[in-house]
Amino acid sequence: MDKLRRVLSGQDDEEQGLTAQVLDASSLSFNTRLKWFVICFVCGIFFSILGTGLLWLPGGIKLFAVFYTFGNLAALASTCFLMGPVKQLKKMFETTRLLATIIMLLCFVFTLCAALWWHKKGLALLFCILQFLSMTWYSLSYIPYARDAVIKCCSSLLS
Repeated sequence: MDKLRRVLSGQDDEEQGLTAQVLDASSLSFNTRLKWFVICFVCGIFFSILGTGLLWLPGGIKLFAVFYTFGNLAALASTCFLMGPVKQLKKMFETTRLLATIIMLLCFVFTLCAALWWHKKGLALLFCILQFLSMTWYSLSYIPYARDAVIKCCSSLLS
């Protein structure tokens, strides 16, 4: 409808920037975005649980690391459907969550490196735990005052 309005008002697509044209051409309806968010999020949870189940098999640390990391990546990618990939990347690298994003992405890479190339089971498991904690800390950054509440709870438990 917006495109029709622009054409009827005399604004051509050439007057729009390339980015606006791409975003306009690839826009999805809210229902479609919501469906794909749920699909990706459920797949992420499924792969994370599947990876955890495979941990107990002989040599399952490699499968665990791959499926658990893939599950977290799918859950992270699911939010791209809600806000769009460009906005998601901008929000990921804002100053409030920059450190959490970097640690989370490094944990993804180090988990796979420890399990697949370095063959260090304990290190892979440690990076999976750090992956979970960094993903949780990153997710809490989207909830107002959630990080402050967690810090206060932890500091009261420690004192």
